Amino acid sequence: MTPELSHDRIDRLREALLAANYTADGVVDSLGPLAHSALGRGEPEPAIRATAEAGALGTLIRLFLVGDPVAPEAAERALRPLPLEEALAGGIVVRDGDSVRAGLDVRPHAATGNSWWIISDLDAEVRPSHLPVSREHVLGVGQASLSLVRATPARRVGSLLDLGTGCGVQALHASTHADHVTVTDVSERALALAEATFRLNRIEVERLRGDWFSPVEGRRFDQVVCNPPFVVGPARTDFVYRDSGMSGDDASALVLGRVPELLNEEGTGHVLASWLHREDEDWRERVSGWLRHDDVDAWFVQRDVADPELYVGTWLRDAGIDPKSDAGRRKAGEWLEWFEANEVTAVGFGFVTLRRTSGGQPGRVVCEDLRQAFDDPLGAEAEEWLRRVEWLRQRPTSEELLRSPLVTAPGLVLEQVSSPESDGWSTFVHRLHRTDGPGWQHEVDETGAKLIAGCQGALATDELLELLAAGYGADPVEMTRSAEPVLRELIQHGMLLPAEWREQR
Repeated sequence: MTPELSHDRIDRLREALLAANYTADGVVDSLGPLAHSALGRGEPEPAIRATAEAGALGTLIRLFLVGDPVAPEAAERALRPLPLEEALAGGIVVRDGDSVRAGLDVRPHAATGNSWWIISDLDAEVRPSHLPVSREHVLGVGQASLSLVRATPARRVGSLLDLGTGCGVQALHASTHADHVTVTDVSERALALAEATFRLNRIEVERLRGDWFSPVEGRRFDQVVCNPPFVVGPARTDFVYRDSGMSGDDASALVLGRVPELLNEEGTGHVLASWLHREDEDWRERVSGWLRHDDVDAWFVQRDVADPELYVGTWLRDAGIDPKSDAGRRKAGEWLEWFEANEVTAVGFGFVTLRRTSGGQPGRVVCEDLRQAFDDPLGAEAEEWLRRVEWLRQRPTSEELLRSPLVTAPGLVLEQVSSPESDGWSTFVHRLHRTDGPGWQHEVDETGAKLIAGCQGALATDELLELLAAGYGADPVEMTRSAEPVLRELIQHGMLLPAEWREQR
């Protein structure tokens, strides 16, 4: 059933939220940091106590963030100028005996200096325990959606497509850097809630309904973002927001194969995806095979790997299904049998950055494990990765690369590990470490460490190699041959940078 969220109802709801200061800052100020943190941990009592005398704002917090029923009179006052009967008719609130409770999740969301509201279906913290998750459930702002936001470069673009928008969170963030935003979804309910979110925040967005790529067939965009239904397993659709109806990781394969076709030259795509790990198969070869075009740069970043048992249990709980219940055990058994029959040893999850190269130039495909913890948004690193890959593409030969002066990146450090010897300490590990971004690490030998230390932009790299070869009595040709792939990898990971980039800063 699609909620009837007319423009008039949403406009009046906006007035009520503004009048009560129901914003991210307003909620924190009302609750205080301790009660706010407790609410984030799923502990509502401090928030209930903190809002006892908070008027309309307190009512809205208890209604939409705590999930408690409130008196109709209190709801009427808090939602004014939206009449309670109109809020009930639109499904924003529903009757619960002599009280009313939230029918939809209306939640403040703040990021990058902006304050918004997002409308979605009730999450597990607010939804009454006796209400099951419906097949058409529209997910709110979760960790996966926020991680995709952080993994998407916020560069200025003319046109952006949010493929499978759900509640609209990707499009909301995209509106800060895209001149024109288009969203699609197969779910009529999702588009209705997304439209209400956009209206509530006064954002103009083109909305199209349809399956996968059909709504935008033949169109091209400067940027595409997609958080697809990437859950892997048997071919079924228990929940539209996460299940594709396709077997295994076919949904991720489909999206990554087709997104480049939606990109203008030099346009970029940013996708969340999952992939199978199987016996006697390298996951890197698996995902690389999904790309259908040669003129695409692709960076696959694996952020997590889960064994089948953990994976199944996590997604059962996500749907509000107790793994110990009869239904939970039945579903888990079917799922695990499928994994066993298909020789699945684990499930990988991560981000994929794509770029359509200009002029049909051959692209570069890189698959990397990035399971270490880091705080920097991956979007900034993805933008710089694409820039570095393009610089390397323009210098395909050894001579072109080594003619270029290089500099060490800001934040690059050298870690050395030594063991005691009879005549002092003997260093046997030279490890480069980037202290920003994803925190890449590379081990080099003593000669490599000296070469990198010499990269200060004054000399071309081939001149540094000649000096090193003379100092070590080594063959300069052999030293150059062995140094080139190391230099390319260090540049790709942002440890060494072109000297001219320093001058552009």
